[in-house]
Amino acid sequence: MRALRLLLPAAALFALLVVTVGAYTRLKDAGLGCPDWPGCYGQLVGVPELDAAGTPIDLEKAWIEVAHRYVAGALGLLIFALAVIAWRTPAARRLRWPAAALVALLVFQAGLGALTVTELLQPAIVTAHLLGGLAIFGLLVVLATQALELRTAPPAKLGRPAAAAALALLVMQIALGGWVSTNYAGLACGAQWPACGAPGALEFDASGFAPGRELGRDSAGAPLTQRALMSIQWAHRLGSYLVAAALAALALLLWRDNRIAAATLLALLLLQFGIGVYIVMKALPLAASLFHNTGAALLVAWFAAYLPAAGAAARAAREKT
Repeated sequence: MRALRLLLPAAALFALLVVTVGAYTRLKDAGLGCPDWPGCYGQLVGVPELDAAGTPIDLEKAWIEVAHRYVAGALGLLIFALAVIAWRTPAARRLRWPAAALVALLVFQAGLGALTVTELLQPAIVTAHLLGGLAIFGLLVVLATQALELRTAPPAKLGRPAAAAALALLVMQIALGGWVSTNYAGLACGAQWPACGAPGALEFDASGFAPGRELGRDSAGAPLTQRALMSIQWAHRLGSYLVAAALAALALLLWRDNRIAAATLLALLLLQFGIGVYIVMKALPLAASLFHNTGAALLVAWFAAYLPAAGAAARAAREKT
């Protein structure tokens, strides 16, 4: 248990790094820096200077993609080691099946990583890959809080159901954010907020939301229209208003019983919303866009830390009665 108490928080932080490096890879348009998988231009270690035809390789993008694979691979080895420790430690019995689920999720995530390359950055696969990385991070946070035996103050009566509903909305919004990013729709509405394009210019076009389509194409294979890209960006903005209202309501609900948790949630919400507006107004600066992705991960971490503790507090209250 001592090893798990040390390694699980470290693994959660490392998973956050992997998610951030993955976002950096996407924002630098380096997802196809290596056109094959798991090697890079046929080379398992490092990056060659020329491809098989003797053409110079874009080394910057290739090394970004390789670095992403290296850190993801290191996280995978760490997760396998944690699962082995959990199954071999009698005191860690309650962590065994969550650790096994983490390994299964890791294998699935590796498969999505391969498909991301072989399917040429298909939006649905790239977005699922983002959600998979955040799921691994969130589950590691859950395991870390359980290993450290962290507890929160008793939640409000509706705290846990309301938090679960808010988490579902947050996941939906993160998926929409990933959809915006992978479709390169961040500036589809121009560098303006809250307006989207010229007055009356936005007519909703659902063709950009079709699953299984190629990047930049609709389901019929035709190029995506500007109206479709604007609709993707607008859907993300509408989702942000809904999620902001839900998280603010949850924070107010928790305020009486757990002010630290409520204040932390409000701070993360305000920061994330403000960064979202900033990156549109400033035409997608890289650092702010990267931190917007990290902010979403931190919100996931809040729920991953709060919900299990809230459930434990609820069970303890029921046992007392």
